[in-house]
Amino acid sequence: MKKNKRHTKREFERGNRHPGRVDQRRVISQVRALAEPLCESEGLELIQVEFQRESAGRILRLYIDGPGGIKLDDCVAVSRQLADILDVNLEDIGAYNLEVTSPGPERPLAKIQDFEKFKGHRAKIKIRRSLNGQKNFKGVILGVNGEQVNLQIDQQVIAVPYADVLKARLSE
Repeated sequence: MKKNKRHTKREFERGNRHPGRVDQRRVISQVRALAEPLCESEGLELIQVEFQRESAGRILRLYIDGPGGIKLDDCVAVSRQLADILDVNLEDIGAYNLEVTSPGPERPLAKIQDFEKFKGHRAKIKIRRSLNGQKNFKGVILGVNGEQVNLQIDQQVIAVPYADVLKARLSE
């Protein structure tokens, strides 16, 4: 027997066309707005925010970095403070696990400035629209030219539109 789930008036007032679903982009944007000032006050940089469903449930994962790298104490401090801030300021998104972690060797490249900062490093880039018949690229970052990320793959230079980048990470 199929049960009908009743949705609250509040869910419909929020403009949620599919009550019970959470808009990942909105959650990421809200979390970023709350977490960036916290990280800056701790002398850290918020690299990326992810909110996704995994086998253990929904995960809200923040990557942070600092001038001398990240220690476990940095992650714990940000996690404890941020948990309280999110409890008070984040709309009800249901159950999730909060993870605060270092970016590690395969650091996400989440901002256009990251491609300039890591010029000369190898990276993997996945884009939304095919470019020369490909959506996945692996090469050396040559930097940014306007809104294009230049990547050297073997002897060829590819200009990837930053607006089309879905995911990018440093690689070994």
